[in-house]
Amino acid sequence: MSSRRHFLQIAAAGAGAILVSPRIAFASVVTDRRFVFVIQRGAADGLNIVVPYAEPAYATLRGPLAIDTSNAQRLNGTFALHPSLAQIGAMYADSQALFVHAVASPYRDRSHFDGQNVLETGGAAPYRVRDGWLNRLAAQLPAARESAIAFAPTVPMALRGNAAVASYAPSGLPQAPDDLLMRVSQLYEQDAQLRPLWESAMTTRGLAGDAGARQDPASVGKLAASFLARDDGPRIAMIETGGWDTHSAQNGRLAAQLKALDTLLAALRDGMGAAWSKTTVLVATEFGRTAAANGTGGTDHGTGSVAMVLGGAVAGGRVIADWPGLAQRDLYEARDLKPTTSLDALIAGVASESLRLDPHRTARALFGQTLATNPLTGIVRA
Repeated sequence: MSSRRHFLQIAAAGAGAILVSPRIAFASVVTDRRFVFVIQRGAADGLNIVVPYAEPAYATLRGPLAIDTSNAQRLNGTFALHPSLAQIGAMYADSQALFVHAVASPYRDRSHFDGQNVLETGGAAPYRVRDGWLNRLAAQLPAARESAIAFAPTVPMALRGNAAVASYAPSGLPQAPDDLLMRVSQLYEQDAQLRPLWESAMTTRGLAGDAGARQDPASVGKLAASFLARDDGPRIAMIETGGWDTHSAQNGRLAAQLKALDTLLAALRDGMGAAWSKTTVLVATEFGRTAAANGTGGTDHGTGSVAMVLGGAVAGGRVIADWPGLAQRDLYEARDLKPTTSLDALIAGVASESLRLDPHRTARALFGQTLATNPLTGIVRA
């Protein structure tokens, strides 16, 4: 049986299904609305993404890392947007994007692995919960299909659990010829265990259509849209991005990261077509970075950061912030942006409103007793 499983993996890879970075994972549920979670692995620097230019201590703390906002988009009288986020800025101007600042999960110890586990599982502490909140979200809605397949060594933690999910990314290998695919289908026709897996693999391949093997940000956004925009496609997706750990040479690296994210999300928007009006995208990281620059042109692991919510369904054009300030007495442990908004509350509110679920019931399903505050609602248009 193990050799046949190995062959299945090889044949599926030839069908264009090797998962490579950045990863995209999907869940199919019965709804006409779409919800996408984009994780920024590595602790994205919220203070240089949505810049508190009017905060007196910002320039002093950041020194040469402070973003020059003279040519940046002013979001309001306090915050400006990093210049690399031109397309997201256009969405903000069209009331299709908003930002939630000084936000954090319950985690406070600044380890990437532990912080990402808390963010993805919705637990109060690392490794307390065995499944992911995005999988539990999918379980709140009727499944569109009974089975799915993950073309990857692992499915992202946020999507692990009882609800069926699929993951896909294009392969650089040549497409498998139709004759080979037909023969494999015949091979597994009478296999009760492997036939459903192969059929699901072929379904995912069909949804991908003619998606190419390029992994540039525009292609990744277009690929995700090619799944989500279809009438028979998935409705919940997760996109993993990495490279946000900017301990050194931060300004150039962060600018490149943000430009790539901006390009990816613009391609997703453009590829969704009319379905964009029913789409909500949440972008979040495991924790933020120190308020002050370090000695190597970067910042170290911190606490509070910024989350983005965008899409045609979003009631945007706002920055939501119970701003704590950056004076020494206002910092968390005298070093970090103090979190004043619960990321769990934001997730519960955005996810429930996006998919037309009851916010409090969704919050209990996703975060159980760990969510001490009410879901943050009023983010998605009714």
